[in-house]
Amino acid sequence: MKLSILDQSPIVPGKTAKDALQQSIDLAQLGEKLGYTRYWIAEHHDLNGLACPAPEVMLGIIGAQTKTIRIGAGAVLLPHYKPYKVAETFNLLATLYPGRIDLGLGRSPGGSAEASIALSGDFLANVKEMPKSIDELQRFLHNDFPADHVFSKVKPTPAPMTAPITWLLGTSEKSADLAAEKGMAYAFGHFMSDQDGPIIVEKYKKAISKVNSIQSTKVIVAIIVYCAETFEEAEELAMSSLIASIKRDNGDMEAGLATMEEIKGYSLSDEEKFKVENMKRKMIIGTPDVVRAKLQELEKQYEAEEFMILTNTYSYEKRNNSYELLARELLRK
Repeated sequence: MKLSILDQSPIVPGKTAKDALQQSIDLAQLGEKLGYTRYWIAEHHDLNGLACPAPEVMLGIIGAQTKTIRIGAGAVLLPHYKPYKVAETFNLLATLYPGRIDLGLGRSPGGSAEASIALSGDFLANVKEMPKSIDELQRFLHNDFPADHVFSKVKPTPAPMTAPITWLLGTSEKSADLAAEKGMAYAFGHFMSDQDGPIIVEKYKKAISKVNSIQSTKVIVAIIVYCAETFEEAEELAMSSLIASIKRDNGDMEAGLATMEEIKGYSLSDEEKFKVENMKRKMIIGTPDVVRAKLQELEKQYEAEEFMILTNTYSYEKRNNSYELLARELLRK
C-alpha cells in the first residue's frame, strides 16, 4: 500500500496564514522523510482557515526544499484559468524538479460565488468548457496540436524532459467517466462523496484500460484519517474539524478548527450528533493498529494501490504525529 499526503494548508487556532504555509513546507519534508509517495497541496479562495490560493507558488518552494517525493496540486481549479498558462506554470515546475510533478485538475470553485466572479467571471460557463480545456491543456503539455490548429506553433516553455502527470480529481461517476475519456489518471475524493466510491473506481479502471493500459493502475483514493496513541485522542483530533463543520452548518461561516477547550466544552444537540456520526463514516479514526485494519479493508473495497491522507486538526504537532504514526504502521522499511 502506498500512502500520500493531501494538504489544505489549514490555519490552526492561534496561528497565522504565514505559520500555515511554513507548516505546509515542513509537512512535505516530513512526508518525504517518512516514505510517503507524494505530497499535494490544495487550492482555495477566500475560505476562512485555509491559507493557500496558489498551489503552483507553494510547489516552487516545496520542490526546492525536498528531493525525492512527488509534489503536485490537488487541485488546480481549471475553470478559473486558461490552459496555456497552466501548462507554462507546470512545465516550469517540471523543468526545475524533473520526474516529480503532478498536475491535479478540479472543477470546483474553491470558494464563494463572489470569489469565483473575481477570479474568472462566469464560472459555470467555464465549467461547461472543462472537457475542451482539458484537451487543450493536454495538447500544450505534450506539444501535439494538429499542424492546422491555431496553437500549433505556440509552445508553453520551458519544455521539460518529462511532462507533468495530469490527474483528474472528482467525487462522482461523471468525473470518473471524464478522466477515462481523456486518458487521465484519477483521484477519487472518498471523504467528499456520498456515492458508491468502489463502483465508480471500478468503472473508471475498466474504461481507462481500453484507452490507455498504462494509466489503468493510476488511481488514488483520498480519505480523512486521524491517528493517535489512544482512541480518545484520535477522536478529539477529529472533533476539531467536525465541530467547525457543525458551526458552519449553523451559520457561523467564520468558524475555524475547534480548540481543545471548545471540543471539551461544546455540547452537541441530538441533530448535531447525528450529523457528526454521519460525517465520521467517511473518516478513519483510531490507534495505529485500528487505522491500519480499516485502511486494509478500504484497500480491498477499492482495489486501490494508493491512499492520499488528509488530516486537519487544532495542532500542527498533532497533525504531524498522526502522519508519523501512520507511516510507522504501514510504511516500515
